Amino acid sequence: MLLPVYYAVLGTLALFGLHRLVLLLVLRVVRSPAETGGQAAADAEDQAPPRVTVQLPIYNERYVAPRLVAAVLDFDYPADRLEIQILDDSTDDTSERVVAVVEEASGQGRPLPAVRHLRRRDREGFKAGALAAGLSEARGELIAVFDADFVPGPDFLSRTVPAFADPTLGMVQARWDHMNRENSLLTRAQAVLLDGHFLVEQEARFRSGCFFNFNGTAGVWRRRAIEEAGGWQFDTLTEDLDLSYRAQLAGWRFLLMTDLAVPADLPGRVNDFKSQQYRWARGTAQTLRKLLRPILRSAAGMRVKLAATAHLTSGFCYPLLVLLGLLLLPAILLRQQSPHLLLLIDAPLFLLGTAAAAGSYAAGQRRAGRPGSRMWLEVPLAMSVGIGLSLHNSAAVVTGLFRRGGVFARTPKIPAGARNPPAQYRSNAVWSLWGEATLALYFWVCIAAAGWSGRWWSLPFLYLFAQGYSLMVLGGTLPRFGHGKRLP
Repeated sequence: MLLPVYYAVLGTLALFGLHRLVLLLVLRVVRSPAETGGQAAADAEDQAPPRVTVQLPIYNERYVAPRLVAAVLDFDYPADRLEIQILDDSTDDTSERVVAVVEEASGQGRPLPAVRHLRRRDREGFKAGALAAGLSEARGELIAVFDADFVPGPDFLSRTVPAFADPTLGMVQARWDHMNRENSLLTRAQAVLLDGHFLVEQEARFRSGCFFNFNGTAGVWRRRAIEEAGGWQFDTLTEDLDLSYRAQLAGWRFLLMTDLAVPADLPGRVNDFKSQQYRWARGTAQTLRKLLRPILRSAAGMRVKLAATAHLTSGFCYPLLVLLGLLLLPAILLRQQSPHLLLLIDAPLFLLGTAAAAGSYAAGQRRAGRPGSRMWLEVPLAMSVGIGLSLHNSAAVVTGLFRRGGVFARTPKIPAGARNPPAQYRSNAVWSLWGEATLALYFWVCIAAAGWSGRWWSLPFLYLFAQGYSLMVLGGTLPRFGHGKRLP
């Protein structure tokens, strides 16, 4: 029974690898679609610019929220056409810090947009609930959204708003950049993963005319698109992904602007990072459960449906990776008398999965302008970190398939130099730590056994597993592990 399960797992992961290769092929052969509505945008230059509401959902972000408010107040957009909503659910001194920034800007004598500081009685619906509550009072026909740790440039609206001259456009998404990329091994790995997401996965879906998603921040929505899609809903933990698919199913077109990068902070601690990834993995599974049937029954083309299915089922890779790692060495040892099978079947499937992932992340780094020497050190690190998340995120995927909603755990953002941050800015120890420690030990033993038996080809794959789980354990128990580590 072991070998059929092993090959089913390996074959399924190879299919996900094949999907990555298709995305890479799209980037090479399909040009970015030309923006429509150019003449309409030119005609609109003589008219008053559309009214924009900027929504800033914040919850206990004392270190970064004031910086965001200051950046938004500097937008080079007509102040009389701009409204800022500070959707503040904070229970600490974040509110006072934000008010101080607004008061300081008001005392400078320059024209400021209308600023509304909205407080709710409770956190019903968490971020989605705050956005929905703000939307009910918003005056803008366009809605820009920024998370607390982002710092948009003054020209953000002047670069995104003209695209909405096309009446079919429902959303514009900018790319994320990373202010603290060089802080630690963890932040370097996260930057590689996110660059691959935006510059390869999202870009390829956009170029090919498939559905892609708003990433929760650094984007602008047409208000009517939100309302016609059913509004912000909080029965999933990825309200952005959920709304994105509903809006595109309703016929709205999305635009991706990878040339517009908005810097933000990456989680600096492993437990904070795992909390964020758990929420994303669980929310994606919930969105799959909620929307897969409407997607498959929609009038979208088969290519679009297949791409959407691959996107929403990508979280299944986590439990599959755990199973593959546990089965790898036993499956090799069971076939000691037939090494040709390993070369003819196993090796190509492994290479398809790993080479596709490595190629995808490497392409993201090239498109981000990263030096090649850094790329080939950081890409394997990112792959190991992704594997290290597999046990923790497997629970998220399974839970998301069977349970709606859940607690939206905020990802704490703490500056590298902050000392003794309050307790609510530190994620608790993650339950999966002992399991990851056990798996790390298991894979180091597997490496020794594979080397002893001469199965040298399996060592690189086993090492990725051993390193990934070890990084999770070390980062979870030693918060400063990996900080300040310089790569050549």
